[in-house]
Amino acid sequence: MLLSPQAERNWQSLYSVLEGLLEDQSHRQLFALELGSGTGQHVIRFAQKMPFVTWQPSDIKQDFLDSIKAYTAVTHAKTVLPPVHLDASEPWEKWAGLNRNSCDIIIAINLLQYSSFKTAQGVFSGAGQILKQNGLLITYGVYAVNGTITPSCNEKLDEELRKMNPDWGLPDIDVLRQLAYGNGMRMERIIEMEEYYKCLIFRKL
Repeated sequence: MLLSPQAERNWQSLYSVLEGLLEDQSHRQLFALELGSGTGQHVIRFAQKMPFVTWQPSDIKQDFLDSIKAYTAVTHAKTVLPPVHLDASEPWEKWAGLNRNSCDIIIAINLLQYSSFKTAQGVFSGAGQILKQNGLLITYGVYAVNGTITPSCNEKLDEELRKMNPDWGLPDIDVLRQLAYGNGMRMERIIEMEEYYKCLIFRKL
């Protein structure tokens, strides 16, 4: 059971966003895919709070997949499916056998800034296929706006990410908006979060 201090700090604010978005659908069973689940702390907390959602966690790293399994076992989370290996940069047909129009929600927490542009393209292309009509894609992270990164702490984060991997860095909201539009979705809301983080809410048309 791996531990992410950031996940412990931010899960409640993320849950509040999800609760607000999904409260009018709590009368029916929903299906959610989490991309880049990491340690599994988020998906377990969400499952405990929202029993009407069945969660499919995923990651590309075996250590994280093992951690998710451990959290699921210890918490006896009945609405969390076994984690699957999923590389979001791959075509959606390779997304662990998920069917077209099968997901109500896709969530990606702190994924895009640690990914290549190819992965961002894959996330939006896959979401456009796998989400049901009116389904939601929710991304959480730090973003550039119109090619500009502010304040200085975010500029520093972008520099650090690019030193770790030249393909990484803060994605631009306008670029993501265009990716969404090209895949049958529109950006519905930008929710300001703690420490300059944002939740971007996209809806499939």
